[in-house]
Amino acid sequence: MSKITQMDALTLGKAIAAGEVKVTEATEEYLKSIKESDEKYNCYVTVDEEGAMKSASDVQARIEKGELKSPLAGVPVAIKDNMCTEGLLTTCSSKILYNFVPTYESTAVSKLRDAGAVILGKTNMDEFAMGSTTETSYFGPTKNPANPEHVPGGSSGGSAAAVAAGECAYALGSDTGGSIRQPASYCGVVGIKPTYGTVSRYGLIAYGSSLDQIGPLTRNVSDAAAVLTAIAGHDEKDSTSVNAKAKDYTKALTKDVKDIKIGIPRDYFGEGLDPEVASKVRAAADVLKNAGASVEEFDLSLVNYAIPAYYTIAAAEASSNLERFDGIKYGYRTEDYEGLHNMYKKSRSEGFGAEVKRRIMLGSFVLSSGYYDAYYLKALKVKALIKKAFDEAFAKYDIILGPVAPTPAPKLGESLSDPIKMYLGDIYTISVNLAGLPGISLPCGTSAEGLPIGVQLLADCFEEEKLFRTAYTYEQCK
Repeated sequence: MSKITQMDALTLGKAIAAGEVKVTEATEEYLKSIKESDEKYNCYVTVDEEGAMKSASDVQARIEKGELKSPLAGVPVAIKDNMCTEGLLTTCSSKILYNFVPTYESTAVSKLRDAGAVILGKTNMDEFAMGSTTETSYFGPTKNPANPEHVPGGSSGGSAAAVAAGECAYALGSDTGGSIRQPASYCGVVGIKPTYGTVSRYGLIAYGSSLDQIGPLTRNVSDAAAVLTAIAGHDEKDSTSVNAKAKDYTKALTKDVKDIKIGIPRDYFGEGLDPEVASKVRAAADVLKNAGASVEEFDLSLVNYAIPAYYTIAAAEASSNLERFDGIKYGYRTEDYEGLHNMYKKSRSEGFGAEVKRRIMLGSFVLSSGYYDAYYLKALKVKALIKKAFDEAFAKYDIILGPVAPTPAPKLGESLSDPIKMYLGDIYTISVNLAGLPGISLPCGTSAEGLPIGVQLLADCFEEEKLFRTAYTYEQCK
């Protein structure tokens, strides 16, 4: 890494604001880093070299005129390839959208542009965000910078790996069942999934609409707070966007947890959890305890029901959301077909990958008239019970602490051969999406093999300030 690409986002932003680094210089360094290492890691689907350099020149001029005051002005960013970017290829890492160039932009990306961010390109992901390893991508798997024989996690694996490899200063990902937090844990970076409705989903190509949420992947907690401050806020274009007063999350970055009560669910430390992960997570809890927080264990019920409830609801929403990809309006269309229905069938059969087809079929099944009550309706009831269990927990505790994933990053190919094993890898993250809660993943050590391990902190809805304060304290004290 060069001196510039070693800087975290806020440090680089300060250097740019002070005139020590030109935006064009920073952008050139990151583009150089991508050229040098992306063939090895495959973090990007699209690198917009020409657009990034033009944007860098424009941003530099606006900074010199005093028009841009954001701490992120001029800092290069990567965007997960399921967020629409006007005039820039957006594929969801799927063959069916291999040539889709949006005519509009997602609100989160627009807000970053308004802040003066320079977009380097679009990152690789599991196809339509369906996966936990970034191996289901039509454009090939992304590899973990900590060890290229291992996965980077998913579905935002390209974004997490790009941050870890120094191919961007920070990145945006999306989290439907842990797709920001789990790759952050596997790659040794920070990832936050905000409360549902905090960041607009307008322009995010939907997987599970009641679960999806955009959030940042960064090198440290301070960067995460700054990025979330930039992209959060009410958006009239998104009916699920919460109409709340904008917050500056960087004000929560204080080294003080003396009034914080932390609960550790005993249920999270049972069968299936790697002993190394358990040890590092408990050590993280001890750091916060030594910093003044009160820490105790408790029982969080319904953990075992989270995975079946999540995959029932997510697959049902996916089967509905992916109906629009039919080969008619945009994207891939089969060349050889007989009649309209045959064209639909062949375009979708050839355009979607195996995991996407599996979830569409599962979703169509649970929504069918004979099984709607038995599966989908029951899953919604379990979702409500999970939310109730968290409400009861947060009546006692400010923060819930636990692992992000049961193991460090598995080797490439291990999870893909066993979809159930891949689904079980989300056991600690998916209940957060079902309840709409905020959660953050922080690096808390490495395994004996040198693979990153993450600790997860959860807070009640719209209590991101407590998350950032606790996370920042841990980061400063560890």
